[in-house]
Amino acid sequence: MSDQDAQAEAGTVEGQGPVEIDEEMARHIENKRDDLLEKFEIPDGFPEEVIEEAEACTEDLAGQIEDELDDRVDLRDMTTWTTDPIDAQDFDDAISVEKRDDEFVLWVHIADVTHYVTPDTAMWKSARERANTTYLPAYTIHMLPPVLAETVCSLVPHEDRLAHTVEMHLDPEDLSYEEINIYKSVIRSDARLTYSECETLLDDPESADEFLEDPAVDLAERAQLVWTLADQMHEQRKADGSLVLNPARDRAHTIIEECMLKANKAVTHELMWDRGVEAMYRVHPQPSPDEWDEALREIQDLDGVSIPGSSWDDPRMAVNATLEQAPERQLDKIQRAVMFVMPRAKYMSDPFGGHHALNFEIYGHFTSPIRRLSDLINHWIVATNGVPDDIAALCEHASDKQKDAEQCEREYKQFLQEIGLDPSAVNNRGLDVVED
Repeated sequence: MSDQDAQAEAGTVEGQGPVEIDEEMARHIENKRDDLLEKFEIPDGFPEEVIEEAEACTEDLAGQIEDELDDRVDLRDMTTWTTDPIDAQDFDDAISVEKRDDEFVLWVHIADVTHYVTPDTAMWKSARERANTTYLPAYTIHMLPPVLAETVCSLVPHEDRLAHTVEMHLDPEDLSYEEINIYKSVIRSDARLTYSECETLLDDPESADEFLEDPAVDLAERAQLVWTLADQMHEQRKADGSLVLNPARDRAHTIIEECMLKANKAVTHELMWDRGVEAMYRVHPQPSPDEWDEALREIQDLDGVSIPGSSWDDPRMAVNATLEQAPERQLDKIQRAVMFVMPRAKYMSDPFGGHHALNFEIYGHFTSPIRRLSDLINHWIVATNGVPDDIAALCEHASDKQKDAEQCEREYKQFLQEIGLDPSAVNNRGLDVVED
């Protein structure tokens, strides 16, 4: 490695290495983590029956997939890739894209977890109880057993995997859905990109060979095309009234966010309008007019900040316009003012009321069945058209467990800060226990 390369690596997360702690601090951290998991009733570890079921799913995985080919759409020859954080442990979504003469076609492939986790399994019962994966800095409590979440279901590169594909044909002008098809598939991801690698690929198409097993795959061209589409989707969504609290999000995050939003919206519109079934919809109430006025007045009073007069009639548009013009030092304060008055989103079996922040009439989750119960249940409903009898109770339970997981994460991060550790550094670089 040259001196220049070594210097460049030193500035990366990988180059800095793990955060080092001594054995006493490691015990202190473990004790605090155990206390928090007990406080919020988050089980760490799985019953033996659940582990045995998950391990059985790993037996002859290639043979299992081969047996499924006759009943699924074979998409293994389609250019497909994942984009996730550098520390991602499971890859539950992948994308493919084409530009045709009169349309964009976007495929979002989601791990077909319900092929393995069905209502008659102990894994299903366990997932219902946990309701989500809890992410603490350098410590993950999975909703599904890791052997399932990180291998069998994970859309790892260069391996055949079972997927649930959302195929969307989009009008090139307004990106409305011209056609939506949802079906079981077999895919083979060509590359696993981190967010930073995606940025590198967009800047330097010739770098694609670094990420590919087959250099003939047109990854650079497809990545540029999906960025063009995602950027258009992002601007269209803002124009339609979605609240965008992070206007400076990079291209890689924008691609994934917009593609997942588009797929989630397509699936839940299919469930509600085409099938008329209950599901686990995501409902986000709006603040009262007085609460919005309070937030906007607080924002308007910030030094160097002015809300454009033309946008006051719609608070979401006012916030979007203000964030794009405000000094960088004030962005956090603007975001906090909005979040302070914003009600919590929750899961409901009745979608009406919509998602206020996104300004979607109907919305729900589908793209993360490895880590969210709502997505797992919605996969089952899409595949079978059968709705759990206790769907309303499941919605309430998932909402409560999500709140518990978020509060647990906040308290754990606060604890790390109190003992002199940077939660972001711990999360990005991990922990390494060194002998006293």
